[in-house]
Amino acid sequence: MTKFQTIDVPHLGGSKIGCRTATDYDPRLPTLVMINSFTTSSELYRRQFADANLTGKVNLLALEPYGHGATRTASEQFTYWDSAIANIQVLDRLGIKSAFVLGTSQGGWIAMRMALLAPSKIDGVIPLGTSMDCESAASRDLGCWDAPAFCDPWIADLATEVDSAWAPSDQYCNDLIDPAFGINIDQETRAFWTSRLKENYKGDDGRSRLRMCTINLRDRDGLRGRLDGVVSPVLWLHGTEDVVYSVSHAQREAKLFPRAKSVSFKAIEGGYHFLSATNPEEVNQEALTFIQKCWSGEARQAAE
Repeated sequence: MTKFQTIDVPHLGGSKIGCRTATDYDPRLPTLVMINSFTTSSELYRRQFADANLTGKVNLLALEPYGHGATRTASEQFTYWDSAIANIQVLDRLGIKSAFVLGTSQGGWIAMRMALLAPSKIDGVIPLGTSMDCESAASRDLGCWDAPAFCDPWIADLATEVDSAWAPSDQYCNDLIDPAFGINIDQETRAFWTSRLKENYKGDDGRSRLRMCTINLRDRDGLRGRLDGVVSPVLWLHGTEDVVYSVSHAQREAKLFPRAKSVSFKAIEGGYHFLSATNPEEVNQEALTFIQKCWSGEARQAAE
């Protein structure tokens, strides 16, 4: 059983941030913030919240980025930097002085932005299936996906207003689900996320949020020039079957943190792009080991 609520923060003139927790906050335990991937919600981390070993040793807090889940703002415009700022404001609102941050795919971009914006609040970063580059030709040369080819048609198609009955098509849902979870995904999981996509992005408000999310996916700024500002430990996990960002690309990216207290990289055999969902046992154990190793006296005192 998890608890879901929205937290009011001042960013972008006032926002409600979707927030899921497993138990009441315990300041004696480390906190792990989890940030979901493109067009998913905090439900991406169902398998993390269901892990009694993890929830018994860590405060779990899943935050939904702008354009996703129940997070809402009056502003039509938002970026990954905005989500990072809003997440930091949520931590302040909840009285959480510091936290580890795990991000899947786009969640990794937001997690790293949090580490750049508030280094004293971030105890460690766990990026999964992500990239610190923009969607560059150099990344495609290393076997990564072609983001403009995927995003351009949808951005154009989503530019026209729709009525309240509109929802993303089955084809749209499958085009997202297949590379994220693998084409051999079980039908129950496919049906779950198809339903969630259609429900969350229905109507013209849904269309508008989906279009902005897709624009952000294609047009985001890269972080490579800023990564010397990341000082917290980094654990980079990447699935060997990830068809969006290749292992060879990820291995190079994980070497770009010259001032981080520590950096480790691990390829998860058989893992797909949404690694936290396709390989939860490995991710949960690796994350817990990392957190316990980094949860030093200094980090513990900062949290308390």
